[in-house]
Amino acid sequence: MQPIRPVEWIPDSTRSLVPGHVRLIDQTLLPVELRHIDTVSTEAIWQAIRTLQVRGAPAIGIAAALGVAAAAQERRHEGLDPLRAAAERAADYLATSRPTAVNLFWALERMRRAVRAIPGNTRAEDAAELLVREAVAIRDEDAAMCRAIGLHGIVLLHDGITVLTHCNAGALATAEFGTALAPIYTAHERGWRISVYSDETRPLLQGARLTAWELRKHGVPHTLICDSMAGSLMAQGKVNRVFVGA
Repeated sequence: MQPIRPVEWIPDSTRSLVPGHVRLIDQTLLPVELRHIDTVSTEAIWQAIRTLQVRGAPAIGIAAALGVAAAAQERRHEGLDPLRAAAERAADYLATSRPTAVNLFWALERMRRAVRAIPGNTRAEDAAELLVREAVAIRDEDAAMCRAIGLHGIVLLHDGITVLTHCNAGALATAEFGTALAPIYTAHERGWRISVYSDETRPLLQGARLTAWELRKHGVPHTLICDSMAGSLMAQGKVNRVFVGA
């Protein structure tokens, strides 16, 4: 299954992570258009989080961590102290983008600890590399957790089952595989016959715009329904499980 990565670090070369840039999927344009934002701007990443171009708690945390690393990278030619100061300023600024996002503050605090742990005799170029590696590790760890959720959650499913989903807790909300959708994707990879009813999820239509787009891209049989249809489908016995992000 080709992974969907809503936020990632793209190095300029294969030799090193630095220099590089942050790549985001602009989720406000889905499902009509798949467009990427390539940036090293703290302001652009703040705006992306604020306006839901990147959304979902894990993806927000990853974007913020990469934003701190990008800010540090841009000061790597000025010395270690300016680099550290830029990273701290970026963390403080990005914390104001979404006050309710727990992963945002967790990831930013982890990046702050990484900044403060850099030895004073470290070359600024090497310090930038260390911070990018820390941010990329946050992304990679989330991807591994999502895979683990799929492996553990598949015990709730069986061949031929029908699942109802609400909102979007798939790859677009995480590093690449999803949380609530992970068991569905795992079952699909194993060749199980899994079908999905996806609630539209008003008012922002995350189900209609994002979950349905993901499921189609991965080849998972699905039907988009308006929110008010869910109760009727369950009353008819057409829904075996309900998966939501929470």
